[in-house]
Amino acid sequence: MKQVVARRHPSESSLLVKLERCSVKFGEPPQNPREERWALEEVSFELHRNERWVLVGANGSGKSVLLKLLRGDMWPTPTGRERRQYCFGSVPHAEPGDDKRHMAYLAPERQDKYLRYGWNLSVTQVVTTGLFDEDIPLTKPSAKQKSQVRTLLKRLRLWSLRERLLLTLSYGQRRRVLLARTLVACPAVLLLDEVFNGVDTVTRLQLRGLLENIRLNPTWILAAHSAADIPASATHLARLQHGKLVYAGPLDAQQLLYLQRDVQARHRAAQRRVAATAMPKLRITSEAQLLTLRNVELYRDYRPVLKAVNWTVRRGEHWAIVGANGSGKSSLLMLLYGNLYPALGGTIERAGFKPGDSIAQWKQRVGYVSPELQADHYATRSLEEIVATGRYASIGLNEAITAADRRAAAPWLKFFGIAAVYDRGPRQVSYGQLRLALLARAMINRPQLLLLDEPFTGLDPDMHAYVMAALQRVAKSGTQIIMAVHDAADILPAVRQLLRIERGGRVTLHGYSGSLD
Repeated sequence: MKQVVARRHPSESSLLVKLERCSVKFGEPPQNPREERWALEEVSFELHRNERWVLVGANGSGKSVLLKLLRGDMWPTPTGRERRQYCFGSVPHAEPGDDKRHMAYLAPERQDKYLRYGWNLSVTQVVTTGLFDEDIPLTKPSAKQKSQVRTLLKRLRLWSLRERLLLTLSYGQRRRVLLARTLVACPAVLLLDEVFNGVDTVTRLQLRGLLENIRLNPTWILAAHSAADIPASATHLARLQHGKLVYAGPLDAQQLLYLQRDVQARHRAAQRRVAATAMPKLRITSEAQLLTLRNVELYRDYRPVLKAVNWTVRRGEHWAIVGANGSGKSSLLMLLYGNLYPALGGTIERAGFKPGDSIAQWKQRVGYVSPELQADHYATRSLEEIVATGRYASIGLNEAITAADRRAAAPWLKFFGIAAVYDRGPRQVSYGQLRLALLARAMINRPQLLLLDEPFTGLDPDMHAYVMAALQRVAKSGTQIIMAVHDAADILPAVRQLLRIERGGRVTLHGYSGSLD
């Protein structure tokens, strides 16, 4: 495949970052050179002032690696051919050094990092660390800097959350907080990796507005999966395939048409792959009612989340849970799974689960996927082991993976399209591929119920189509699905019931026929 070089700007003085023939290799060198795994291969790219790039490509194509390489958070693999140039000051540098402070980077990995290390800082503290590019508060801000933080919190509608702890917030609320952290130092360049994932419609419009404000954010690179996420102010497009840069130039009508046609073709191909892939036989519950909630109320950190929930999930039903960021969707799923418990006076009846039974017995019969699980499994050695942990509803394995674990994991690795990367660790695959491993993990025990918290977050269009088709097969084969989503495009065709969490934690139940209005 022929490599391309990002279009040169007519004014060399406008150059900010330049990469020449940079490559990044996965892991340790294999015994067979033909098995070398390149995240990026011989990529050349230039970023100039006032350019606004959209970076597209399938999961695993190298988008996140390129963003890290541009900022200097990742170094190119030495080949003798690579060159880098950073031109934020009067003298260009071959290494990023202090120039990193001019480039702010936001990715799902940053959000996961707070979970992995338990950094439960207040919203104000998190945003303030962005002034100094620190993970945790180490530098005391000046009065002017404190005022700068307060102004941004108000502008981004985060003022009411300023004293809340980050890990008590919803996934979408955390994303907004980390975006504020990215913007607070007024960087010259924004590097944004899939920032639209996991946020509600209001927040999505707010983020687009920020990127379309050319005066406020004149230079940025946005990694995106959907043409709908491309801001109107975008000027350039870079397209990656299998670690190679295959197009880098102006974003015009021809490129947008190509993206739309490419997405449609990949959708059809993904659906054909699902139809041609064998799926293990699933269990079908015989109980008339799978779940019954009576007068359930939920509090988290002494704050009311859900009020007076009365809800029955009957055999064969599939539900979608909707609501704004922070409304309690994730908390409700955690309640159903058994990670949270209702306040005194509320009850949850689970089919086949008697009072006094260990909640672990219930979890063996239920599959569960959430963005937080992605962070929990970040240190696991391979995708195969992540999937195998689903047999025990555990984080990690207490003993070495067994032959029985491998036999149970293999068909689900294949079904979700990640069998070819089964032996790679979480750091060696894309964010979307790691999400597929969590879906395979959730299905390994052939569960009666599948609880999905934003299952399409981080998936490119063809993977989105693949997972949509795969989960639809799962639903039609007997496993019941309850999914929390923001977008109607993420609701399975099998879903016919809708639970909406209103302001104040009240819930309303509706039939669903394709519209959230």
